[in-house]
Formats: sequence, C-alpha cells, structure tokens
Amino acid sequence: MQTETAITERLRRSNTEFRALEESHHRLDAELADLQKRHVLTPAEEVLKKQLQKEKLATKDKIAEFIRSSR
Repeated sequence: MQTETAITERLRRSNTEFRALEESHHRLDAELADLQKRHVLTPAEEVLKKQLQKEKLATKDKIAEFIRSSR
C-alpha cells in the first residue's frame, strides 16, 4: 500500500485537476494569510475571510477525496 506522500506525488505528476486544486488551495491560503495580518477587518473583509475559509476547506476535501480514490 502506498503512503499518502507517494500517492500525492503520483497525482501531481499525472493529474492536472489535482494540480489545479493544490494551486487553488495555496492561493486561498495566501489570501487568508494576507487578511489575517490586518489588525482590524471591515465587515466586507470579514465576509470575504469566511468565504475564503469555506472555499479552502472544500478544496482540501476534494484533494483528500482524490487521494482516497487513488489508494
């Protein structure tokens, strides 16, 4: 049985959708980090932060689903 790391590497090499999900996850992580650097967020920024968190979680779930299905 392959380890999760080996499966992830294989998916990165062979699956463009997986790579796109990973890139999206990294982009969302960077956007959230930028928002979290600020001391005070406007109400619109708070809503954006919540949306980004939900999107990041959904992306992470899809990545995990790819890994599970590749075992």
